[in-house]
Amino acid sequence: MEVILKDDVKNLGYKNDIVTVKSGYGRNYLLPQGLAILADKTNKKIVAENVRQAAHKADKIKGDAQAIADKIGEAAFEIKAKVGETGKIFGRVTTLQLAEALKAKGVDVDRKRISFDQEPASAGEYTATINLHKEVKHQVRFNVVAE
Repeated sequence: MEVILKDDVKNLGYKNDIVTVKSGYGRNYLLPQGLAILADKTNKKIVAENVRQAAHKADKIKGDAQAIADKIGEAAFEIKAKVGETGKIFGRVTTLQLAEALKAKGVDVDRKRISFDQEPASAGEYTATINLHKEVKHQVRFNVVAE
């Protein structure tokens, strides 16, 4: 089943992408949630026209995302957590904590756009990926330290 995404869907695609999904996923989840529309001839023409008109806006958005990535640069961030004697973290280090550390440096990034490459389980250095735009992804280093 071919559908046109009306919004970004994690692990599937971005807005206005034409993707092929299993019919049950499309019929039971994507269409009722309003995340997609059927990719028939008429809808494809409408989306193509909308994409053509929005091309200059997309360039500006991509430029803004690249500016945020350049502003972050190679900076390493420090996240404090409760750590036991063996170095193991009590609780979890979340993307919200990393988003707050970025915000303290003057970069406002939605926590939903951040994903850990490896889930922090003990004190040490880790990396996370920030999905700023479908063509701009940035790696961020952060250290988990004891409070």
